[in-house]
Amino acid sequence: MTPERPADRSESFGEALLGAVLDRAHELPPHLIGPLVADVVERLGGHRPQVLLQDYGQLLLVPLAGEGLTGGAPQVIDDSEAGRCFLDAVTVEVPEDGGVRIHLPLLDGGDQVGVMAVTLDSVDDDDRRLLLRISGLVADLLVTKHGYSDLFFGVRRREPMSVAAEIQWSLLPPLAMIMPRVAVAGILEPAYDVGGDSFDYALNGAILHVVMIDAMGHGLDAATMATVAIGSYRHARRLGIGLPAIYDFMDRAVAKQFGPEHFVTAQMMQLDTTTGQVQWVNAGHPPPILVRGHRVTQRLLAPTTLPVGLGGPKPSVSELRLMHGDRILCFTDGLIEEHERGGREFGEDQLIDCVNHLEKTGRGIRAVTRSLSHTLKRARGGRTTDDATLLMVEWRG
Repeated sequence: MTPERPADRSESFGEALLGAVLDRAHELPPHLIGPLVADVVERLGGHRPQVLLQDYGQLLLVPLAGEGLTGGAPQVIDDSEAGRCFLDAVTVEVPEDGGVRIHLPLLDGGDQVGVMAVTLDSVDDDDRRLLLRISGLVADLLVTKHGYSDLFFGVRRREPMSVAAEIQWSLLPPLAMIMPRVAVAGILEPAYDVGGDSFDYALNGAILHVVMIDAMGHGLDAATMATVAIGSYRHARRLGIGLPAIYDFMDRAVAKQFGPEHFVTAQMMQLDTTTGQVQWVNAGHPPPILVRGHRVTQRLLAPTTLPVGLGGPKPSVSELRLMHGDRILCFTDGLIEEHERGGREFGEDQLIDCVNHLEKTGRGIRAVTRSLSHTLKRARGGRTTDDATLLMVEWRG
């Protein structure tokens, strides 16, 4: 019997590169992520490394400063190769004098953190494989170190932010989640002055839980009410109770804290990502719309109860069986009640027209949600006097 040959445990070049990130990640201070990226890229034979982070308004990709990193002006997402990489979450290669500039998406759970760019003299499949894996590690580093420092907040912030918006951004989950069976993407406007709008989601096993809320009023009072509403929703959701009981829990929490004259509209959903069965409860919120076959097919009209905080009756649970690729778009009233230049209310019909136009592009849910928000804002003449929030859910089957 021939003795088995021992497995080769020697460190390959690729493992050494990835190990350079992993071995230092645990105790790496946030401000040293840039130098670490520069060091790894140099060992691969690359130069001009750059880490670009999305700004809060989702308009620009802003260079992260750091020793060894390339700086420069922010790049417009809708008008740059880095932006194309960002929007479509694909590697983009651009020939340059003496080399190739490679842009790689920084993805974490489907949320697009930003873009990593590097120039190589030439590129082969081994380079592409290693760079994709390095960019994945860098994305994870940026996400995990984000909570330890204000560094990344400063890079992404392009204008002053209100206290209310500061509170709301700290409440939010990642703006996008792309999984094999389900995808979620959301956006808040005005990014630097949002008050009472918020959303939350959680994928617990096969069930996706989603809520969108709009707290009455503006500014800090609305943000405080939204904080209680989201906090009570999360608490109730984690108890494992159904949608009517979650509504009741939120209702009592808001009423107890703020009194009978204050309220929060809410849209709560649960989607079985195995079967496509979706259930929802509407508490005084604009009805969501269903996008099927890249076109709006219906408004999801259903019985409603009073907004959270007003002591409404037990809400009815509505149900729908989704088809593969269906998207549900939830939005707050600020999106359709804004008045265009000239005095006419923007309205739901124009919202539907914009959705239909963008859906024809066939782009992913994250790119469509972002483009829809910006398109609607331009159509309103750049005006956003009230919070205008979008949240889209896609059942991928």
